[in-house]
Amino acid sequence: MAIEMLGARILSPYFGGSLSVWGSIITIFMLALALGYLIGGRLSTGKPNPINYAIFFLGAAIFSLPVILFADVVMEPIFLTIEDPRYGSLFASIFLFFIPTSILGMISPYSVRLMVESEEHSGHMAGLLYFVSTLGSAAGTLGTSFYFVLWFEVNQILWGAVAALTLAGCVILSAGYTQKLKRANETANYGKKRA
Repeated sequence: MAIEMLGARILSPYFGGSLSVWGSIITIFMLALALGYLIGGRLSTGKPNPINYAIFFLGAAIFSLPVILFADVVMEPIFLTIEDPRYGSLFASIFLFFIPTSILGMISPYSVRLMVESEEHSGHMAGLLYFVSTLGSAAGTLGTSFYFVLWFEVNQILWGAVAALTLAGCVILSAGYTQKLKRANETANYGKKRA
């Protein structure tokens, strides 16, 4: 949500801050999330594991970097080519936000699959996860629009988001490898006891 809230500020030097620009940003974020939910749900039907889960966070962080490093490079040719700011902002939003937002969308369905221990609890876990994620989105929206934009520059906030995603990915990756080693040791110890 922090990136979405900052989208208008990122696009405004070229396309303004009109309602149509906001419409472009929100539309692209919604379409990207929808695709991410679909892909994440399909990926979760295999053998979900924390390592793949961590890759979603790290991938989102990596693909958010062009928003910080190359926003002007992306927006300037679009601004010079497309006269109508409605369509210019739409195309700029696609190039800047679609991929990282799609990857972020993969996290929710994959999270549900990792957390569900049995079919009886699947609805409860999905509800709990979406409750927590929606509260997080609300906090991110208020935090960004009420405070962060007053205290930090746009790129500083974006670097903070990239750092948070990277940290989350590394923590999950570390926990996943620890869990994998623990299982390997348990299997080895079980084999020794049987021998």
